[in-house]
Amino acid sequence: MIRYSIQFAAALLLVALAAPAADKGVVERVQVRGQSLEGNLSGDSPVRDVAVYLPESYASEPERRYPVVYMLHGFTDSMEKWWFKPDHWINLPTVLDKAAGRDDTRDVIVVMPDAYTRYQGSFYSNAATTGDWETYISEELVAYVDSHYRTIADVSSRGLAGHSMGGYGTIRIGIKRPDVFSSLYSLSPCCLSAGFMNRLSGDTTPASELIKTDEDFAAAPFPVKAVISMAVAWAPNPQNPPYYFDLPTKDGEPQPPVIGKIAANAPLAYIDQRIENVRSLKAIALDAGDKEPTIGPTTRALHSVLEDYDIEHEFSIYEGNHINRIAERIETQTMPFFSKHLKFD
Repeated sequence: MIRYSIQFAAALLLVALAAPAADKGVVERVQVRGQSLEGNLSGDSPVRDVAVYLPESYASEPERRYPVVYMLHGFTDSMEKWWFKPDHWINLPTVLDKAAGRDDTRDVIVVMPDAYTRYQGSFYSNAATTGDWETYISEELVAYVDSHYRTIADVSSRGLAGHSMGGYGTIRIGIKRPDVFSSLYSLSPCCLSAGFMNRLSGDTTPASELIKTDEDFAAAPFPVKAVISMAVAWAPNPQNPPYYFDLPTKDGEPQPPVIGKIAANAPLAYIDQRIENVRSLKAIALDAGDKEPTIGPTTRALHSVLEDYDIEHEFSIYEGNHINRIAERIETQTMPFFSKHLKFD
């Protein structure tokens, strides 16, 4: 009996070793030109790299059409890092393959544009300095994907998600364009509060004024880069060469008009004026780690606003910091969320 068990176990091992590996999705890398990004004063290319994840079934079921989730990366990050750098803190194709194996997750196409710019992030905004990223994502990129892949080309089958700066972009674009995206999932969104942005500017602007070249910017600490990039996105000035933006201080003195421009881009400052757009969304989810000292409270504040208006949504503060559990959250929360709320063929 013991001999039989050993032989049987050995046979099972040989079968397992001979079995093919589990099927995985296919990643395509394409380039999508944005007319809305042409002529930006920062000199960034209007031709953007875009990664597209096609689920395993895409090739085997040629008549099938799929919902699409548009995913936005964070500040100083890039599509290249998220998709093609195995040693980065996240590898999105691996996460999506794992999610696809879950019982609560259905097959979708996932798309991420590269929003890494001269100033390491576009903040997915519309400015003369950066170009119109809002239109690029919600119109030009969507049109390209719908015309080149077997999508369900309807708002009910489009989701928008992102992390950090991408979480901010998800809220910014999502509540402006409920005619394009029906469901939003924002992971650790930055820059929700005017107070947060003002504090950041006040703490780091003196150092920001010392940045005079691209080399200075590349060597600057993260908070200084953030202030400059927010000023690029939200306080453009076509009459201020060579970089065409204004900082919140000049010669160490606060510049209220510039501070006002930056603060006006905080979703908590304008969400009340767009609340009917928010109501028209099918599903909203927000989360952040309990070790995020500013992002956690501002995400909770947005949750409170949605509660005040009786807008149904999902909200979670989980145990974690800004990045250490994002891969897990996308696998176990974000992709099941879209499987539940998007319309499938």
